[in-house]
Amino acid sequence: MSLPSKALSFLVNFSAVTAGATLVWLMVSVITSVLMRNAGLQPFAWLFTSAEYGLLYMTMLGSPWLVREKGHVHIELVTAALPDKARRIVSRIVAIACVSVCVILAWKGVELFLKNIDRGDYDTRAYYYPRWMLTIAFPVSFGLMAIEFSRFIFGSDLMHSGEAGIHE
Repeated sequence: MSLPSKALSFLVNFSAVTAGATLVWLMVSVITSVLMRNAGLQPFAWLFTSAEYGLLYMTMLGSPWLVREKGHVHIELVTAALPDKARRIVSRIVAIACVSVCVILAWKGVELFLKNIDRGDYDTRAYYYPRWMLTIAFPVSFGLMAIEFSRFIFGSDLMHSGEAGIHE
């Protein structure tokens, strides 16, 4: 395995672990908030805001790993009915479409990120949080997803197994 491939694998795995840790934080923050409300206390404002940010980070950081593991949602009904050669072609066309969408969203994410830095935007609900720290997740995540989807275009592994139904 080459150094760039190892670095990419580390980055995708690190992102997935971070997404998992964020999920744990979401559980803790919601439970704490509910317990505080039931005790007649006002939950901390930052607790709710950090949960909102966590939802964004968890979704964005976990997505590249899901693509790698074929854990994303896709329907195999059509590809299961196709002959092997046609299924391979359709699967690669779908992967090309996925890469295209991810590249566009990564590009728009870069534009948004740079605009937030240029303007000096802050999210000012519970505390001052530089908006670029939120929007950096878009180009990173969609860029990694584009790379992961491209493996289904150029690699031997296909996105679609050709088996309809649930196989776990």
